[in-house]
Amino acid sequence: MSVGDFIQRWFRAEIALMITAALFGVLLLWNPTGLYLWLKAFHVVAVIAWMAGMLYLPRLFVYHCEAERGSRQSETFKVMERRLLRAIINPAMVASWVLGLWLAWEGGFLKAGWFHGKLLLVVLLSGVHGLMTRWTREFAEDRNAHSQTFYHVVNEIPTVLMIGIVILVVVKPF
Repeated sequence: MSVGDFIQRWFRAEIALMITAALFGVLLLWNPTGLYLWLKAFHVVAVIAWMAGMLYLPRLFVYHCEAERGSRQSETFKVMERRLLRAIINPAMVASWVLGLWLAWEGGFLKAGWFHGKLLLVVLLSGVHGLMTRWTREFAEDRNAHSQTFYHVVNEIPTVLMIGIVILVVVKPF
Protein backbone atom coordinates (compact mmCIF):
# COMPACT_ATOMS: atom_id res chain seq x y z
CA MET A 1 0.00 0.00 0.00
CA SER A 2 1.43 3.33 -1.03
CA VAL A 3 1.42 6.46 1.09
CA GLY A 4 -1.17 7.99 -1.25
CA ASP A 5 -3.51 5.00 -0.79
CA PHE A 6 -3.09 5.20 2.98
CA ILE A 7 -3.90 8.93 3.00
CA GLN A 8 -6.95 8.37 0.80
CA ARG A 9 -8.26 5.60 3.07
CA TRP A 10 -7.57 7.66 6.18
CA PHE A 11 -9.44 10.60 4.63
CA ARG A 12 -12.46 8.36 3.84
CA ALA A 13 -12.48 7.05 7.40
CA GLU A 14 -12.38 10.60 8.80
CA ILE A 15 -15.26 11.65 6.53
CA ALA A 16 -17.33 8.64 7.66
CA LEU A 17 -16.68 9.48 11.33
CA MET A 18 -17.59 13.13 10.75
CA ILE A 19 -20.84 12.17 9.01
CA THR A 20 -21.72 9.80 11.86
CA ALA A 21 -20.95 12.47 14.46
CA ALA A 22 -22.91 15.10 12.52
CA LEU A 23 -25.97 12.86 12.23
CA PHE A 24 -25.79 12.07 15.95
CA GLY A 25 -25.47 15.80 16.69
CA VAL A 26 -28.52 16.56 14.56
CA LEU A 27 -30.56 14.01 16.50
CA LEU A 28 -29.40 15.50 19.81
CA LEU A 29 -30.24 19.04 18.75
CA TRP A 30 -33.52 18.12 17.11
CA ASN A 31 -34.42 15.89 20.08
CA PRO A 32 -37.33 14.07 18.43
CA THR A 33 -38.66 12.57 21.67
CA GLY A 34 -42.03 11.83 20.11
CA LEU A 35 -40.27 9.70 17.53
CA TYR A 36 -38.46 7.49 20.05
CA LEU A 37 -40.29 4.30 19.11
CA TRP A 38 -39.98 5.01 15.38
CA LEU A 39 -36.25 5.61 15.68
CA LYS A 40 -35.95 2.48 17.79
CA ALA A 41 -37.68 0.51 15.02
CA PHE A 42 -35.31 1.99 12.42
CA HIS A 43 -32.38 1.09 14.69
CA VAL A 44 -33.54 -2.53 14.77
CA VAL A 45 -33.91 -2.56 10.97
CA ALA A 46 -30.41 -1.07 10.57
CA VAL A 47 -28.93 -3.66 12.94
CA ILE A 48 -30.64 -6.48 11.03
CA ALA A 49 -29.24 -5.17 7.74
CA TRP A 50 -25.76 -4.76 9.27
CA MET A 51 -25.80 -8.26 10.70
CA ALA A 52 -27.13 -9.79 7.47
CA GLY A 53 -24.19 -8.30 5.61
CA MET A 54 -21.69 -9.22 8.31
CA LEU A 55 -22.88 -12.83 8.16
CA TYR A 56 -23.00 -13.03 4.34
CA LEU A 57 -19.69 -11.34 3.44
CA PRO A 58 -17.47 -14.04 5.02
CA ARG A 59 -19.51 -16.67 3.13
CA LEU A 60 -18.66 -14.84 -0.09
CA PHE A 61 -15.01 -14.90 0.98
CA VAL A 62 -15.20 -18.69 1.46
CA TYR A 63 -16.53 -19.15 -2.08
CA HIS A 64 -14.12 -16.55 -3.47
CA CYS A 65 -11.20 -18.61 -2.12
CA GLU A 66 -12.27 -21.42 -4.48
CA ALA A 67 -12.24 -19.17 -7.56
CA GLU A 68 -9.09 -18.91 -9.63
CA ARG A 69 -7.50 -15.44 -9.50
CA GLY A 70 -8.42 -13.34 -12.50
CA SER A 71 -11.25 -15.68 -13.52
CA ARG A 72 -14.71 -14.42 -14.41
CA GLN A 73 -16.03 -16.00 -11.21
CA SER A 74 -13.41 -14.20 -9.12
CA GLU A 75 -14.29 -10.88 -10.74
CA THR A 76 -17.98 -11.50 -10.02
CA PHE A 77 -17.21 -12.14 -6.36
CA LYS A 78 -15.23 -8.88 -6.22
CA VAL A 79 -18.25 -6.94 -7.46
CA MET A 80 -20.61 -8.73 -5.06
CA GLU A 81 -18.31 -8.12 -2.08
CA ARG A 82 -17.77 -4.46 -2.90
CA ARG A 83 -21.48 -3.76 -3.45
CA LEU A 84 -22.52 -5.61 -0.29
CA LEU A 85 -20.00 -3.64 1.76
CA ARG A 86 -20.67 -0.21 0.27
CA ALA A 87 -24.41 -0.39 -0.34
CA ILE A 88 -25.59 -2.36 2.69
CA ILE A 89 -23.04 -3.03 5.42
CA ASN A 90 -21.43 0.43 5.70
CA PRO A 91 -24.67 2.49 5.67
CA ALA A 92 -26.34 0.03 8.05
CA MET A 93 -23.43 0.30 10.49
CA VAL A 94 -23.56 4.11 10.43
CA ALA A 95 -27.33 4.09 10.98
CA SER A 96 -26.98 1.53 13.80
CA TRP A 97 -24.39 3.67 15.58
CA VAL A 98 -26.20 7.00 15.12
CA LEU A 99 -29.61 5.71 16.15
CA GLY A 100 -28.21 3.48 18.91
CA LEU A 101 -26.26 6.30 20.54
CA TRP A 102 -29.27 8.62 20.35
CA LEU A 103 -31.53 5.93 21.86
CA ALA A 104 -29.03 5.36 24.69
CA TRP A 105 -28.82 9.11 25.32
CA GLU A 106 -32.57 9.66 25.19
CA GLY A 107 -33.33 6.51 27.19
CA GLY A 108 -30.85 7.38 29.94
CA PHE A 109 -28.86 4.17 29.45
CA LEU A 110 -25.37 5.70 29.28
CA LYS A 111 -24.59 4.82 32.92
CA ALA A 112 -26.15 1.33 32.86
CA GLY A 113 -23.77 -1.59 33.25
CA TRP A 114 -25.49 -3.68 30.57
CA PHE A 115 -25.10 -0.78 28.13
CA HIS A 116 -21.35 -0.61 28.77
CA GLY A 117 -21.12 -4.34 27.98
CA LYS A 118 -23.21 -3.88 24.84
CA LEU A 119 -21.11 -0.92 23.75
CA LEU A 120 -17.93 -2.99 24.14
CA LEU A 121 -19.39 -5.77 21.98
CA VAL A 122 -20.58 -3.27 19.33
CA VAL A 123 -17.08 -1.73 19.23
CA LEU A 124 -15.67 -5.25 18.71
CA LEU A 125 -18.25 -5.87 15.96
CA SER A 126 -17.19 -2.60 14.33
CA GLY A 127 -13.59 -3.81 14.49
CA VAL A 128 -14.57 -7.02 12.71
CA HIS A 129 -16.35 -4.83 10.16
CA GLY A 130 -13.07 -2.98 9.62
CA LEU A 131 -11.24 -6.27 9.10
CA MET A 132 -13.84 -7.37 6.56
CA THR A 133 -13.32 -4.09 4.73
CA ARG A 134 -9.60 -4.82 4.57
CA TRP A 135 -10.18 -8.39 3.36
CA THR A 136 -12.59 -7.11 0.68
CA ARG A 137 -9.85 -4.77 -0.53
CA GLU A 138 -7.29 -7.60 -0.49
CA PHE A 139 -9.58 -9.81 -2.59
CA ALA A 140 -10.16 -6.89 -4.99
CA GLU A 141 -6.38 -6.59 -5.42
CA ASP A 142 -5.92 -10.40 -5.73
CA ARG A 143 -3.89 -10.41 -2.50
CA ASN A 144 -5.98 -12.71 -0.30
CA ALA A 145 -3.69 -14.53 2.13
CA HIS A 146 -6.29 -16.53 4.08
CA SER A 147 -7.87 -19.95 3.64
CA GLN A 148 -11.49 -21.01 3.43
CA THR A 149 -11.19 -22.39 6.96
CA PHE A 150 -10.08 -18.99 8.22
CA TYR A 151 -13.19 -17.35 6.76
CA HIS A 152 -15.42 -20.15 8.12
CA VAL A 153 -14.14 -19.30 11.62
CA VAL A 154 -14.42 -15.53 11.00
CA ASN A 155 -18.04 -16.08 9.97
CA GLU A 156 -18.87 -17.15 13.54
CA ILE A 157 -17.48 -14.03 15.25
CA PRO A 158 -20.38 -11.68 14.36
CA THR A 159 -22.84 -14.37 15.46
CA VAL A 160 -21.23 -14.71 18.89
CA LEU A 161 -21.07 -10.93 19.33
CA MET A 162 -24.71 -10.57 18.23
CA ILE A 163 -25.86 -13.17 20.75
CA GLY A 164 -24.05 -11.32 23.54
CA ILE A 165 -25.51 -7.97 22.46
CA VAL A 166 -29.08 -9.31 22.31
CA ILE A 167 -28.77 -10.96 25.75
CA LEU A 168 -27.43 -7.75 27.28
CA VAL A 169 -30.20 -5.61 25.74
CA VAL A 170 -33.09 -7.93 26.53
CA VAL A 171 -32.06 -9.44 29.89
CA LYS A 172 -30.08 -6.44 31.23
CA PRO A 173 -28.22 -8.71 33.69
CA PHE A 174 -26.35 -5.85 35.39
